[in-house]
Amino acid sequence: MQDMNVLEEGHLTVYAGLPVVNWPSPQAMEHGGRPTATATAAEAAWRITADTYDSEESWPEAFARFAEAVDLTEVRALIVGAWPDAYENGPDRVVEALLAARDRLPALRALFVGDMVSEECEISWIVQSDLTPLLTGFPELEHFGIRGGTSLVFPAVRHDKLRELVVQTGGLPAEVVRGIAACDFPALTTLDLWLGTSDYGGDSQPADLAPFLAGTRLPALRRLALRNSEIQDEVAAAVATAPVVARLDALDLSMGVLTDAGATALLDGQSLTHLKSLDLHHNYIGKDVAQRLRDALEPAGVRLDLDHGDAEEDDEEDGTVWRYVAVGE
Repeated sequence: MQDMNVLEEGHLTVYAGLPVVNWPSPQAMEHGGRPTATATAAEAAWRITADTYDSEESWPEAFARFAEAVDLTEVRALIVGAWPDAYENGPDRVVEALLAARDRLPALRALFVGDMVSEECEISWIVQSDLTPLLTGFPELEHFGIRGGTSLVFPAVRHDKLRELVVQTGGLPAEVVRGIAACDFPALTTLDLWLGTSDYGGDSQPADLAPFLAGTRLPALRRLALRNSEIQDEVAAAVATAPVVARLDALDLSMGVLTDAGATALLDGQSLTHLKSLDLHHNYIGKDVAQRLRDALEPAGVRLDLDHGDAEEDDEEDGTVWRYVAVGE
């Protein structure tokens, strides 16, 4: 659905249409290490990282090494990987370092904060903070991504150039959802929110999504993802009658606990045949309803993803059925 390519478990490999190149650690540099690919400053999305555990350098120090070796004036995309003790400390020093260098980064158009895998820090352990100063500090930014929802705050801001906002979490606080909903992003074409579960702070409800769904805000929105949710059925029911859907090209309700109830709500709601794609992968939809979706949408040319993926159920002896989102802890 997006310009960026991210595995559900893995580092970014492409971001904002650019291949990701890892900046070597000091130890690797000492032994002749070089970036994972040969690229000019403008040809890559540069991933700069420190070790989460027992790091020998801070993230600002890693960034300083990068700035000494690469022409920052040409850099178009940066990816912040791990920072030391990311499970306890937020990226305040990262934000400070980037803002201090903003005059040297006139070409920066894409920024992602928190590209860590589970071995570095589980997604729901990543401590974030208020990252909106990066939006106000880089008014030419077009792509902005965040991984991790713990301590994340997102007060309402305006940004005239932002085209893609991605927030990946195992639990996205309702306050953050409401903050994003109150933002003024007139150029935003892609919004991708991983809502997560209440076990990890994901306490939003369909009512919190109403500003996105009403179609009165985000006038340029064409691709909407509300995914990885334990209340995916309720989200689907809200989307089924949402005015914004009529002007979307792509809709993504994947990675969550979507069952026959949510899928049927989509079938019984407004027409979706104008969509170019509908992504429902990782779902709990039965064969009969899945076939109804195919019959309704595929003849119209809608790319439909109904892959169950690793969606599994646990059945208790008392009849309780447990279903899971794709990305939790």
